[in-house]
Amino acid sequence: MNQPEILVLYYSRYGATRDLARLIAEGIESVPGINARLRTVPAISAVCEATEAAVPNEGAPYVEYTDLQECAGLALGSPTRFGNMAAPMKYFWDGSSSEWLNGALIGKPACVFTSTGSMHGGQESTLLTMMIPLLHHGMVIVGLPYSEPDLMSSNTGGSPYGVTHLAHADGRAPISPEEQRLAKAQGKRLAETALKLLQKK
Repeated sequence: MNQPEILVLYYSRYGATRDLARLIAEGIESVPGINARLRTVPAISAVCEATEAAVPNEGAPYVEYTDLQECAGLALGSPTRFGNMAAPMKYFWDGSSSEWLNGALIGKPACVFTSTGSMHGGQESTLLTMMIPLLHHGMVIVGLPYSEPDLMSSNTGGSPYGVTHLAHADGRAPISPEEQRLAKAQGKRLAETALKLLQKK
């Protein structure tokens, strides 16, 4: 029998959100009995003729709506765009009405994560607004508790609403040790929650 999988879905322009996604996936797979499924969304353009290749040149494959139906939980990540998720990720969720009507995500656990160029660049508002479509889908939101000591000591990223990363203006700051530990802890907590909920079915 195949092990359940948690969908780690992200959009990343310069690589920081992708790096967080990989760390969260590592945390998920530290829990026996569950796997991570990394997926991304294609960039979009206001110019109708501009399209992405059918298959990404590198990194995770593009997400399909069947991934939502098949997952046991979801970790959702996007860089911030004026305090909100990036348009490519919003575009994907705007097309998920069929999954909403079918209740594909009801009762499944979810967490959110983001990366910003500045400390006060909208990290927490991005996390909160990313939760909104997940709540509409009936998901159970899993945050990060203050039992994680790095939440109190980090001077880069970190939030009880979800993992964050301070990438700086050029987007090149590496994931700090505190951010790495928090990302893995969030993935682990999400995986443990998903398994507990599966056992109750």
